[in-house]
Amino acid sequence: MKDIFCKIIDGEIPSTKVYEDDDVLAILDISQATKGHTLVMPKKHYQDFLSTPAETMHKVYDVAQRIGQAMVGVLGAKGVNVLTNVGEAAGQSVPHFHVHVIPRYTRGEGGFQISMKAQDTSSIDLPRLALTIKEGIK
Repeated sequence: MKDIFCKIIDGEIPSTKVYEDDDVLAILDISQATKGHTLVMPKKHYQDFLSTPAETMHKVYDVAQRIGQAMVGVLGAKGVNVLTNVGEAAGQSVPHFHVHVIPRYTRGEGGFQISMKAQDTSSIDLPRLALTIKEGIK
């Protein structure tokens, strides 16, 4: 069964295109967190960021960067958030790798908020944690 992005890519569902080439499609998100919120995705289906080949991921992020630059240059955004979610626990709602490029006009505006609250790390052995992660890198 095709996910909604595959249907959009195949022309079965309409979208508002911002960019398209042989490998990448960028569309305005129908749920605009801020004016210009864009989704950038590979045309070939990959489940998420972790399963996407590096070459494809680089193409997607190249387009995302160019769109972010345009948002600052022509929309007057003061910054952009660029993010992807991997897995339901992280908020991924469509099982197709995609990157959100969200223009920010003022701090805290729109329907998107992100904040990170530092946790107490006194009980975490950071060097051991870093070693564990390093050992898992392929």
